[in-house]
Amino acid sequence: MFDGFQAARKTLRPHQQEAIDRLWARARAGDKRIVLQAPTGFGKTLTAAKIIERALAKGNKVLFTVPRLSLVSQAVSDFENEGISHIGVIQAKHPRTDSSAPVQVATVQTLIRRTESVKQPELVIIDECHEDFDGLTKLMDSWKSLFIGLSATPWRQGMGLQWQTLVQSKPISWLIDNGFLSKFTVYAPDVPDLSGVAVRGGEYVESALEKVMGEAKLLGNVVETWLAKGENRPTLVFGVNRAHAGLLRDRFEAAGVSAAYVDCETDPIERVAIGRKFKAGEYKVACSVRTLTTGIDWPVSCIVDAAPTKSEMLHVQKWGRGLRVNPGTEDCLFLDHAGNALRIGLVTDIHHDDLDRTPKGQKPKPIRVKLPKPCTACEVLFVGRVCPACGTERSEEHTSELQSPMFIS
Repeated sequence: MFDGFQAARKTLRPHQQEAIDRLWARARAGDKRIVLQAPTGFGKTLTAAKIIERALAKGNKVLFTVPRLSLVSQAVSDFENEGISHIGVIQAKHPRTDSSAPVQVATVQTLIRRTESVKQPELVIIDECHEDFDGLTKLMDSWKSLFIGLSATPWRQGMGLQWQTLVQSKPISWLIDNGFLSKFTVYAPDVPDLSGVAVRGGEYVESALEKVMGEAKLLGNVVETWLAKGENRPTLVFGVNRAHAGLLRDRFEAAGVSAAYVDCETDPIERVAIGRKFKAGEYKVACSVRTLTTGIDWPVSCIVDAAPTKSEMLHVQKWGRGLRVNPGTEDCLFLDHAGNALRIGLVTDIHHDDLDRTPKGQKPKPIRVKLPKPCTACEVLFVGRVCPACGTERSEEHTSELQSPMFIS
């Protein structure tokens, strides 16, 4: 059904073409639920567009879903920029509503609610498929469509019980080594004491975490460290919650740094305006919670992480915002005030070979990750013997050891 290939309007890079070829090979083998893992900056929009073009060339209908309403219009715009026309939107009273369009864009929540009224397409693409959507498995069971999931972090517990196959593209380390993603440097200026922070459902309790990370000294250290090390780079700052992120924005502004604040309730028009000002350099810092972990392509060359987590997925999603290569942002600086790299690992060292198939209620088997340690001379975090920043060699007893992440989902 999905054999053949339409001539591309744009030339795919070899690693992108390789990933698509491997995906279609699994589809030809009969797999109906395939996850394509593509790191941030891999070129997911272009890759998705080529998948859609191939389906359309065979006369197939396509449904593309996003996890949030704010991403619907962006998806439409992205695909139109890649040459795909005649796109409809499945959303109440949306001006782009057009049931005759061969490509439809909707939120996955809307799709689940309207399963019986939406005409079944031959191909369904679920963007950010690592997010846990109630009702998706039932929909996948009821439709005969080919389902393709896209994610940079397909590591949710039990995901392999919902999806059949994982197709992996080139890893972050390869993309960095070959110039497709930014090289980076990591500092852990403060390591918060989280021993008294309760854990619920495998994650830190937000209210308790806010008290620790919202202390005046820690807030001040975030700004002071950025002023000392941040090199005035365009920066994303991640806080524990809205109140904490708002306080961080206030502290930056009090220090004379132009700073914006974005959360899930920020008006879409205002968010576009903030993004425009950030790209123009009018805002040097944008503070958020999790809103800016997906769906943006801002020229970021510094990440300030002030939100401790136990989740590998959230950790990699946040830090991935700084790995895109843009003019003037060919490298990235991570200021890890949360200690996440020390507990979970560097984003280049976190890897899963397959989808997790652990049922809910059971504890998944943790992967083994080499955890970084700070250089004794320059304090850069790294794994191994020789510091990549200053060349200092550390003694054997201080080399990084294999550790198990505390929480993989």
